[in-house]
Amino acid sequence: MEFWMTDNNHTVHSNSSNLAIGFTSSVVSVILFGSNFVPVKKFDTGDGMFFQWILCASIWVVALVVNLILRCPKFWPLAMVGGCVWATGNITVVPIVKTVGLGLGLLIWASTNLLTGWASSRFGMFGIDPEIVQRPYLNYAGAGLSALSAIIFLFVKTEVKPVTTEPETTPLLWDSINSNVNMPTDESWVDKLSPLQRRIIGSLMALFAGVLYGSCFIPVLYIKDHGKRNDSIYAGASQFDLDYVFAHYSGIFVTSTVYFLIYCAVMKNRPKIYPEAILPGFISGFLWAIANCCWFLANNYLSAVVSFPIITAGPGLVAAMWGVLVFKEIRGTRNYLLLVLAFCIVLSGSLLTAFSKT
Repeated sequence: MEFWMTDNNHTVHSNSSNLAIGFTSSVVSVILFGSNFVPVKKFDTGDGMFFQWILCASIWVVALVVNLILRCPKFWPLAMVGGCVWATGNITVVPIVKTVGLGLGLLIWASTNLLTGWASSRFGMFGIDPEIVQRPYLNYAGAGLSALSAIIFLFVKTEVKPVTTEPETTPLLWDSINSNVNMPTDESWVDKLSPLQRRIIGSLMALFAGVLYGSCFIPVLYIKDHGKRNDSIYAGASQFDLDYVFAHYSGIFVTSTVYFLIYCAVMKNRPKIYPEAILPGFISGFLWAIANCCWFLANNYLSAVVSFPIITAGPGLVAAMWGVLVFKEIRGTRNYLLLVLAFCIVLSGSLLTAFSKT
């Protein structure tokens, strides 16, 4: 009897510790995801192709350090597919920020990310096992409220100011050899759009990015689930999510490099490279990489069906605060009231999702 009580107390303590680690990781992830594009917001990133490559290079450096700390766990190539999917969505980030702003753009793709990731985990899509929670009705309600907030955010109007280009931001590859050629303007295709076109195209790209972001964890979950089966080629695969970070991030860097090389070819080896975006890009990538590592931990200790509604909806609150308080992209009493309403809905959804696990 005493042994049972001791074992039971140990189980309760272990569950409490797991929940504490999971929710702490979620909070850190929310803050960093909502802030990781702030360092580059005031710098000209052109069409975003060079910026995304710098961002992904920084992400891979963090992954290398994490991999060494974990003593180089087994590398599963399938986990790279998730990184490829994420990198494909990531090439739309700069145009999204330029068209609809940091706050609104992140809120739209985060909400789509939420629904895609939550549904695939909850119902076992794409060959992964469905995840069970103790109170499914709270989980459904939490995901539904988080999705509802996206509809409200769509009615929030943003004012995005173009970045002023200084002479020092002239593309590096245009040197004195090309001095007799007409210098290209820094105006990108985004700058040529009307306000309505910006809103429509930016919103559609944010939805597209959200679907891809919400699918990026599926390969890792697939490996973990099939690792429990003796007849699978993934038998014995690690059940610790952080062991897949290096493969996932390697997929991100390889895919972004391929896209950048294609871009260079299309530009006839004259890509627009902005030196001022290099350091901010590395900082942005570092913040994102740490945030995503925390998300891996949250998936491990809470399960994806709980972490997705919290981590995908939460950064919108942080990003909107940056948009309101620092960048002044969101103004007016009507917009502020909509934001307050949306914030309350997001927080309620996150709390319901959290309680569905306990």
